Amino acid sequence: MAKRPPFDSTQLTRRAEELISAASNRYRITVQVANRAKRRRYEDFDNNMDDHQMKPVMRAIFEMSDELTQPEIIGDI
Repeated sequence: MAKRPPFDSTQLTRRAEELISAASNRYRITVQVANRAKRRRYEDFDNNMDDHQMKPVMRAIFEMSDELTQPEIIGDI
């Protein structure tokens, strides 16, 4: 039997669209999501190998969409 993912795919899509629409540069926000996912992947690997409920890219999208109230996340690094 297949496991149900711990997230709602429509919510993930909505949050990704919010990130892209709030960003001034689609490429830059995509790179920021990828970099955060890469960083989180290695942090998760070092800390807790058996807790992989959500893929790093999905987790990065959720985290960054939660941080939309902070304009520096979308601004220049």
